Amino acid sequence: MSYIRPSYDVARDEAGFSWQISGSYLSCVELAGVPVKDFYTRPEACIEVYRTGRERMYKMFGDWLPPLAPATPPISYMHANCLGAELIFVDGGEVGHTHPFDSLEQAIKRLAGPVDFATSGDTPFYLNFWEQMKAAFPDEKVGFSFGVEGPITTAWELRGEGFLTDLFDEPEMVKQFLQLTTASIVDVFRFRAELDGVQFPDPHAAGMVDDIASFIPAHMFAEFALPYWEQYYTGITTGIRRAHVEDLQREQLQFLQDIGLSYFDPSISRKLSPPMLRDEIQVPFGWRLGSFHYRDMDEELVRDFVFQAAADGASSVFTIIEGSLSNDEGHAKVMTFKAAGEEVERLLAEGCSRQELGSHVSELGKARFWDRFPE
Repeated sequence: MSYIRPSYDVARDEAGFSWQISGSYLSCVELAGVPVKDFYTRPEACIEVYRTGRERMYKMFGDWLPPLAPATPPISYMHANCLGAELIFVDGGEVGHTHPFDSLEQAIKRLAGPVDFATSGDTPFYLNFWEQMKAAFPDEKVGFSFGVEGPITTAWELRGEGFLTDLFDEPEMVKQFLQLTTASIVDVFRFRAELDGVQFPDPHAAGMVDDIASFIPAHMFAEFALPYWEQYYTGITTGIRRAHVEDLQREQLQFLQDIGLSYFDPSISRKLSPPMLRDEIQVPFGWRLGSFHYRDMDEELVRDFVFQAAADGASSVFTIIEGSLSNDEGHAKVMTFKAAGEEVERLLAEGCSRQELGSHVSELGKARFWDRFPE
């Protein structure tokens, strides 16, 4: 089976509208009262988070939340770690990492050689971590969170800010570096598929997280991003293509359609808005209400967010329950998001047009979304 490009004339209609609210390990960490550094580094702490914190999250929000399976800590940089990056664990914060290569030559030499992901970096520690978690949750499928990101982000993880000047100073060598980086990413997906006992390449779908791609200027995107995105997707799936890229600009949006995405998640992107995405490309897209947005929004504005995003063409609206929402005030606002999503679904099913959804938005909401969002 080979990849089939979406029919963009009908893609948005076929996607329809949906809403999603997801629980997260961050909520469970908060509710379990476990230090985040311990969650990342001590199996017994991670087990406690999923045993106690997860139960409290479902008790607070309800069993309607999608299942949250236990998994080893989601460290995005495990691939880079296997290539020489040191993981940095800090009190009260997310995991950081070093950039292991001082030059393109160093990076290319390392990438050109063999890598045994099972024995490199901190993988042996987390494979043992995984075994302890599987023993603690024998009746559940426990995930192994071996983080890997898209080609441009991985290149930055390996070279740091030097990569951004490499693009101009050594463009041909950068292309070799990106080709080898992407080949290594494909090898990681193969390694993960073997661990999970699943088919590779994936015949159904694959996603990509490549936030640093937004740093590639639009006039260089076709040369320094698209070929490696294509190599990435061709290497890991014959199914549909999804992507999460933060902070793109209007001039870069067309490349999402050029690569044949079936769904785009801009996540937190201050330079974009639902009307811009609707008008510039035909790719179905989601629009996220970030956990930090809730701080400056009352329940009416949360409801307005859902209605205005849907009115302006979003195929989905979604939010993720993190630690800052795991309290009474956060619960009330999340439930407002849920009720609004259900109401939008009902209205659309009854024949309401997208444009008519906008009439359900308050005057304050109309003024806020999107010229003053976020404030």
